[in-house]
Amino acid sequence: MSDFDVIVIGGGTNGLTAAAYAAKRGRRTLLLERRDVLGGLAAGEEFHPEHRTDGVLHDTAGVRAWVARELNLERHGLVRRAEEPPVLLPATNGPGLELWRDPARTAAELAATSPTDGAAYGRHREFLARAAPVLSRFTDHAPPDLHAPGLGDLLQLGRSALGLRLLGKREMMELLRVVPLSLDDWLGEQFETPLLEAGLAAPALHHTYSGPRSPHGAASLLFAECTAGAPVAGGPRALVRALEAAARARGVEVRAGAAVERLLGESGRITGVRLRGGEEITAGAVAASCDPKHLFLDLVPAAMMPRNFERAATAYRARGTAAKVHLALAAYPDLPCRPGAQPAAIRIGEDLETLEHAFDAVKYRRFSERPILDVRVPTLESPDLAPEGHHVFSVLVHYVPYDLEGGWTDAQRENLLHRVLARLRLYLPGIQDAILGHELLTPVDLETRYGVTGGHLHHGEQALDQRLVRPFLGCARYATPFPGLYLCGSGAHPGGGLTCVPGALAAREICR
Repeated sequence: MSDFDVIVIGGGTNGLTAAAYAAKRGRRTLLLERRDVLGGLAAGEEFHPEHRTDGVLHDTAGVRAWVARELNLERHGLVRRAEEPPVLLPATNGPGLELWRDPARTAAELAATSPTDGAAYGRHREFLARAAPVLSRFTDHAPPDLHAPGLGDLLQLGRSALGLRLLGKREMMELLRVVPLSLDDWLGEQFETPLLEAGLAAPALHHTYSGPRSPHGAASLLFAECTAGAPVAGGPRALVRALEAAARARGVEVRAGAAVERLLGESGRITGVRLRGGEEITAGAVAASCDPKHLFLDLVPAAMMPRNFERAATAYRARGTAAKVHLALAAYPDLPCRPGAQPAAIRIGEDLETLEHAFDAVKYRRFSERPILDVRVPTLESPDLAPEGHHVFSVLVHYVPYDLEGGWTDAQRENLLHRVLARLRLYLPGIQDAILGHELLTPVDLETRYGVTGGHLHHGEQALDQRLVRPFLGCARYATPFPGLYLCGSGAHPGGGLTCVPGALAAREICR
């Protein structure tokens, strides 16, 4: 008899979700986390005395309401905010722009500079609202097995096609027209305000290996916008606390500081894990929330690996393009473009041309002189992250290559930090005087600390080919070619970010 019914590798949000679901369905479940803290990329940690982060990934708007409902996360302290706060798109000349999901509020922001764009933004949001149910049929359900489809897979494809047709002929054709477009083309035909275009495009480009002129960028924007909802109050660490409580309440055994060294196999089947130190634990099923390249190339016994599958795992693209900077500040610095304002979210990237030039640098293994920044200030909502009056700036720095030309030397690290601070000073001139301490995590640092191959925070690129079949053929519906082994992390359908969806859908398949 196995020690457990299910072993879950990785204590990030997807691993915790999968473990809670499995235990809810009566499976004896063990969760193993190699680090001493749960949460993975959503784990908050001290980076400067008395100043804590709120996780590497800081956007919880993608957490699905149906997952929270099925795991009863409200009972374990999860609260959703009434609405997503606006994102400030600052400017050096003028007030910048507050970007809301609410079209009326964004139109009011645009009234003085472009009433035309205000109306166009309303039409843009209406189109996204109509497309959302169609896209959610793809993102919130287990994917069909396109390699060897059965009757159920064909029925699922049929329901998706029917949902698309029910949009109406005009909307259906518009959606099909938009999907292959670049962001430059799609946003350019709708808007005339460069700052608005850049603010809308940036989230669709984060963690990708593409720029505004790359094909299928509009598809990334559709997926990003149509799956977002109200964020979690308290941010990523509140999400982790609720998921951990839900898992433990259902009887999940949680072991932190337990690194899986190798999977155990017998007669072609995965039967358990061996931990660093030699302990072996058996299970009827193993669900891995680590990234696919690490799972298949490092943990699966080499003798079990088919050559063609090894090639597919090796070819899977996971080129990290983001660094992380945490700043401990004595005060919230002034914003000349919005005197007295203290926005919780700031997105820095002036226009699509700036974003394209930043991507150009990555193609040649460099980082841009004008990096693209996504800034969150978690201390506005969670003041306990820092001493009274102090703040933490959580900065995702985009278009930073993992394989930097010449390598990540101390001089290159200092150069990147200098460029990030120079960009921030453009809009918050007093930030330098407020800095008490900092932490810089390059893509290589992220790989080392969090175990994400290539430093990719979504466990692999989400270009259209790696989104429609994720991670690659041979891993249908979270299963793998190795009986008893399943995927349940961001490298599985529907992809990365703080959503909890891969963990939830994978656990449903495992428990069938």
